[in-house]
Amino acid sequence: MFASLLKSTSFATSSFSPRRRHHHHKKQALRIRHLSAAANDDDDDDFPNDNNEFDYDVVSVPRNPGIKSGKWNQNDMEIVKTAQKDANEKASGTSSLLAPSNDLTLLGLTENELKVFAERNGTQKFRGKQIKDFIYKHRVKSIMEMTQLPKDLRESWDGLGVTIGRNEVYAKKSAPDGTTKLLMKLDDNRIVETVGIPSNEYGKSRLTCCVSSQVGCPMRCEFCATGKGGFYRNLTAREIVDQVMAIEEEFGGRRVSNVVFMGMGEPMLNVPNVVKATELLNKEIGIGMRHISISTVGVFGALEKLASYEMQCVLAVSLHAPNQKIREEIIPSARAYSFDDILNDCVAYFNATGRRVTFEYTLLAGVNDQKEHAKELAQVLFKKNLASHVNLIPYNPVDDSDFKRPTKQAIDQFRRILEENNVPTSVRQTRGLEAAAACGQLRNMYQKEALVA
Repeated sequence: MFASLLKSTSFATSSFSPRRRHHHHKKQALRIRHLSAAANDDDDDDFPNDNNEFDYDVVSVPRNPGIKSGKWNQNDMEIVKTAQKDANEKASGTSSLLAPSNDLTLLGLTENELKVFAERNGTQKFRGKQIKDFIYKHRVKSIMEMTQLPKDLRESWDGLGVTIGRNEVYAKKSAPDGTTKLLMKLDDNRIVETVGIPSNEYGKSRLTCCVSSQVGCPMRCEFCATGKGGFYRNLTAREIVDQVMAIEEEFGGRRVSNVVFMGMGEPMLNVPNVVKATELLNKEIGIGMRHISISTVGVFGALEKLASYEMQCVLAVSLHAPNQKIREEIIPSARAYSFDDILNDCVAYFNATGRRVTFEYTLLAGVNDQKEHAKELAQVLFKKNLASHVNLIPYNPVDDSDFKRPTKQAIDQFRRILEENNVPTSVRQTRGLEAAAACGQLRNMYQKEALVA
């Protein structure tokens, strides 16, 4: 945690006093997270219908035999450490750009890295910008399509196995509201999800892309379809950026306006690749930093690390409970990273960056959606000076689950209590249920074998 910051700084939500850190604290042991169960529009508070109950499709997502429910344990901690190590190894892979190889892909490299590649591999440095434009602007899918480059150079690179690195769209499913989920097939035949969510707000058209950051997830959140499938590996920056490009192509070239890291996986277990992907989406794809949201269920020490990059993106913490007892019941990793600790780190994150924290709260019928839960949540956020914004997410149901979706009345009551206690609140619009758009649902329909780190 940011202990020194917590001792020396304070803030009010109405008056920002951002302070930058100029030192590093001692690294502490990793703890944990995973995201909200729905991947939908970011801040729409409309309800889907006027009935007491929602209509929805329940998607069959059987728990893999190797993924057990229960308390967080040492094995979970080891898998989390493996995930962190894997993230660092993948992020260091750009050193291969110094020479062509059968593994070299150009998507995921920055303009400066592409200039280094060009200069070291038979052409002038300025070609790097041309390559960047071909990849990120013109969206070519093969080396031979880069027609401004000399033909013999393209043929040489193509023969050496240099590729753009776009992945195949393995399957897709769309809902009547336009929400579309794509399954992306990776080089190792693993599958991840990405979702495109079109919307119109106050006459302004938006296209939000929900991206995955890992193949599977090790966090084992009880309500999450991805958590039932286990963890295999982290995604590279290339594989993350490719999801956004695929959604734009699926929507006929329409630009993605917002990106949310709320798909499969825990982004804060893959910090270096998530950060690089975020920078690429901002600088090369042209998506504003403040239109990019990174969601986390909480990994011990990760918020401090994220703050050190001084990015202007939105941090969304998946709280999902008003206290430690309930949070630990539905998020096993909360046993290792307590409710109070994560809120204290949110305070420190704000003090370090000046960026408010948004809280995600998945509503589970009879578990965390009662009026006393809303009152308790409001009280604890005000006590910590964190009553900035709560995004309520009605649960997207999956089969083989003990959880149910709350009624509209329960959702409305919860929101009203928060707002009466001066906590800005929105309800995420129900989108894409027919598209199996809750995290991990569609992917598990196609790839159900157990994943292990």
